[in-house]
Amino acid sequence: MTGTTLETLTINHFIDGEFSAGTGSATKPVYNPATGAVTAELRLASREDLDRTVAIAKKAAESWGDISLAKRTAVLFKFRELVASHVDELAALITAEHGKVLSDAKGEIGRGLEVIEYACGVPTLLKGEYSDQVSTGIDVFSFREPVGVVAGITPFNFPVMVPLWMAPMAIATGNAFILKPSGNVPSAAMLLARLFQEAGLPDGVFQVLHGDRDTISGLLTHPDVDAISFVGSTPVAKHITEVGTKHGKRVQALGGAKNHAIILPDADLDNAADHVAAAAFGSAGQRCMAISVAVAVGDAADLLVGKVRERALAITVDNGTAPGADMGPVITPASKEFILKTVTEAETAGAAMVVDGRDLIVPGHEDGFWVGPTVIDHVTTAMSAYTEEIFGPVLVVV
Repeated sequence: MTGTTLETLTINHFIDGEFSAGTGSATKPVYNPATGAVTAELRLASREDLDRTVAIAKKAAESWGDISLAKRTAVLFKFRELVASHVDELAALITAEHGKVLSDAKGEIGRGLEVIEYACGVPTLLKGEYSDQVSTGIDVFSFREPVGVVAGITPFNFPVMVPLWMAPMAIATGNAFILKPSGNVPSAAMLLARLFQEAGLPDGVFQVLHGDRDTISGLLTHPDVDAISFVGSTPVAKHITEVGTKHGKRVQALGGAKNHAIILPDADLDNAADHVAAAAFGSAGQRCMAISVAVAVGDAADLLVGKVRERALAITVDNGTAPGADMGPVITPASKEFILKTVTEAETAGAAMVVDGRDLIVPGHEDGFWVGPTVIDHVTTAMSAYTEEIFGPVLVVV
C-alpha cells in the first residue's frame, strides 16, 4: 500500500488487487488539517495508469457479472463484518486527513454500513418481470443486467460514507467499480480496498485510482467506462453531467446546496437554536446538508440570534482526536482563505458580526487550518455570504 521516503508516507493506487505506484511521476501533499503538517505524498495517475485500470475493470466486470447472486452477497456480508470490525481504524484515518472529530467520523462509517447491509439484500431487487399473453401468442419478460464499469468520484467531506453509497451497490449488481477519491483524504479508501480484498472480492472488481482533473476527464470520456457517480460542488456536478452524458454514460451527479432553516415566532427557540447550531457547525460546516442560512421571522429574530450565539461560543474547537472536541479544522488553507474572505466581505457590506471565528487559534496547533464558529446577522440576499456555498462553520441570519 505504501512506501516511505525520508519518513514521508507515500500513498499509492490499488490496481488489480495490488497496491501499485503506477507510472505517474506527479504527486500531491496530504495534510493533517489540525496541525498543518504534510503527512503523506499521494501518487497521481498517468494516462497509462488510467487506461490499465479501466481495462482491468472491464475484464473483471465480465466474469463478476456472471457470478451468482449468492456468491456476490456472501462477499458483501463478509465485507460488512470487516468494516464493522475496523471502525476505529477507519475513523482515525478520517480524522487525521479530514479533521472532523472521531465521534463524527464513526457516525459516517455507520451510515456507510447501512448501505452495505442494504446491498446484501439486493437479490430481491434484481428480479425481472414476466407477463403472460399480453397479446395473442405473445409473452413479455424483462431481466436486469450489470452496466459494466462504474467510476465513483467522491468528495473530501465523507471519505468513507460516500464511497460506500456507491461501491457496494455497484458491486452487488455485478459491476466493476473504480474509486477516484478526493486527494485530500485518500487513506480511508485504501483501507476499504484491503477490506474488500480480504472479503474475497476478485481482483479488479474494486480499484482505487488517485488523480487530478486529467484523471477525472479521462474517466468521463473513456469509452470503456459505462457509468459515473459523483458527489461534490454544483458547478463540477453540472460539468460531470454534461461531459459524461455527451460520451454516452449513465451519470448521477449530486451537487451542493445553500440550506435554509426557517424559524417562526411561535417556535421553541431553545430547541431551534440547538438544532440550528448543530447543523451549522457540525463537521465545521463541511456538509452539503449543513444549515448555512437561518431565516428568523418577526419576533423570533433577536431572541434566536442570542441563543445561537450562546451555543456557538460554547463549542470546543480542537484537534478531532482531543477528548471533548466538538469541532475540528477546515480541510485546506484555500478553504480557510475563502471562508475568511466571504465573512469579511459580508462585514464590509454592513452585516453584523455576532460571533467572529476568523482569528481562532488552537494552542499547540497554531499551524492548523482553523476557523471558529461564526454567526453573521443582518445579511442581505445580495451578499456573497448568502449567495455562495461557504462550506465552513458560518451561519448567516436574514
